[in-house]
Amino acid sequence: MTMMVPAGFFSSFLEQFPTVFEALNIGFWQSLKLFLVTLVGAIPLGLLIAFGSMSRFKPLSALSRTVVWIIRGTPLMIQLLIIFYFPGLVLQKNIWGSDTGGRFTAAAVAFVFNYACYFSEIYRSGIQGVPRGQTEAGQVLGLSKGQIFFRVTLLQMIKRIVPPMSNEIITLVKDTSLARIIAYPELIFAGEAFLKGSHGIAGQIWPLFFTGVYYLLFSGLLTILLGRLEKRLSYFS
Repeated sequence: MTMMVPAGFFSSFLEQFPTVFEALNIGFWQSLKLFLVTLVGAIPLGLLIAFGSMSRFKPLSALSRTVVWIIRGTPLMIQLLIIFYFPGLVLQKNIWGSDTGGRFTAAAVAFVFNYACYFSEIYRSGIQGVPRGQTEAGQVLGLSKGQIFFRVTLLQMIKRIVPPMSNEIITLVKDTSLARIIAYPELIFAGEAFLKGSHGIAGQIWPLFFTGVYYLLFSGLLTILLGRLEKRLSYFS
C-alpha cells in the first residue's frame, strides 16, 4: 500500500519552514548554552568531588560517596523538579523566578551537580588506575603531592578518562532536552510548541521530528572532535 502525502503539505511546509527554522535555532541556542555551562561547571566540580570520595578523612569521603550514590541513583528529571520547585515549597517563594533566565539557572544547577557526580566517578577510576609505583617514585624524588598529581598522575589520567568522558558529553547533548520539564525553552520545547500553536502554526508535528537533525549533527561533530582528541593523546599509551 502506497502512503499518499496531501497535496498541500509541501506548500505549507515551504511556507512555514522559515518560521520554524528560526524558532528551532533559538531553541538550539538555549540547549547549547545549557550544554556549555554544564561542562564548564561539572568538569572542575567533578574533580573536587572525586578528591572528596578518595579523602582519608572518613566523614568527607562517606558524605561524597553518599551524595554521588543518590545523584547517580535518581533520574535527572526528578532532580530538576526538586531543585526548581522544592525551595518554593519550603520558603513559600520561587527563588528562581518564572522567566527564562531563572529557569536556565535552575536547570544549570541541576545539570552541573548531576554531571559532576558522574564525572567524579570517571576521575576516581582514572586516578586509581595509575600504577601506585609511579606515585611512590615521585615521592622518592622529593615531589610534593601537588607536583605528583599534576606532573605524573594527571597526564596519565587524562588518557584513561577521555573515552568515558566522551560518552557522558554525548549523552549530555541529548539530556538537555529534559530541561523542558521546568518549561525551559530548549530545542525540543521549541519544536513541540508548533503542536500547540506557536507563531500562528498549530497541529504540526514535523518541526518536532526535525529537532532530531540538530541533535544528530551536533552529536556527530562532537564525536569527531573527541575522537581526534583521543588520538592526539595516544602518546600516553
